[in-house]
Amino acid sequence: MDKVRRILVHVCKDRAASQRAQFVQSITGHFMDGGDDEVEVNCSLEKNQFILSRGDKGQGIPLKRPAFCPIKHLSAREAAAIPLDVQQRGVDVGVAILLQTANQKVLLTRRAKELRIFPNVWVPPGGHVEPDETLLDAGLRELQEETGLKLESDEVCPKILGLWESVYPPMLSRGLPQRHHIVVYMLLHSSLSHLQLQSSLSPSPAEVSACLWADSRLVRAIVSAVDGEDGEVRLDELPNSISVSQVSADGALSDVTLPLEVLVSRAPACGPDVERVSTGTKFALELWLRSLEAPDP
Repeated sequence: MDKVRRILVHVCKDRAASQRAQFVQSITGHFMDGGDDEVEVNCSLEKNQFILSRGDKGQGIPLKRPAFCPIKHLSAREAAAIPLDVQQRGVDVGVAILLQTANQKVLLTRRAKELRIFPNVWVPPGGHVEPDETLLDAGLRELQEETGLKLESDEVCPKILGLWESVYPPMLSRGLPQRHHIVVYMLLHSSLSHLQLQSSLSPSPAEVSACLWADSRLVRAIVSAVDGEDGEVRLDELPNSISVSQVSADGALSDVTLPLEVLVSRAPACGPDVERVSTGTKFALELWLRSLEAPDP
């Protein structure tokens, strides 16, 4: 039944027929000629297959992996040590929604600490694509399931900002890969302010432990804390703490403060993970900042 319910990545290169991507195959690396970690691709969802092909420079969608991507650095010995049932999973597809308010804030959610994958990490609402869904329908469904916010497909004008190659655990120092995804980051504009949307927030405590509306100043600080690098973090005189809505076990919201240092934390190279904004989310937020600087006509 698992294979029936899942939408998997297929890759197409040099006009050849598309092939199902292998779990241990770097999707970003498949389309690159050099050693970079970002490439432009085209994507489409056809007959429950998410198909990626090489895009023309300047016209495609950015696809990126982190420099420390486990699949990129996987040795033949390590690949062989991955359990067969994991290797046979293929590469899953997820959609994450960057919901931009009328006053230019975006919604971030903290994943519940009980979740198996990326617990306690800040991300936009999102999840897997189900059979016969469009990418937009999947994103809107996940947005409603996780946050209670209901948007209709005819009310929004979606734009794919970029694709992220996500592997869990995110570094080989934390163990062999268990999950491999391509995450589609989709931007949606709301005609409502964050305060208006806040009144409709009703997060699922099984998936979300806190919510945050981030403005461009905070986002610039978040993306300046590049995972895997030691560069300076741009705090831009932000306060030492940020107001977030914490979700109780029964789904009630309460205002609490979160130290700014949590949101500008970097992914640790070893040891247990920490509460932070995910690396893929930082990539998507950087693309969002660019969209603010060069809005569509």
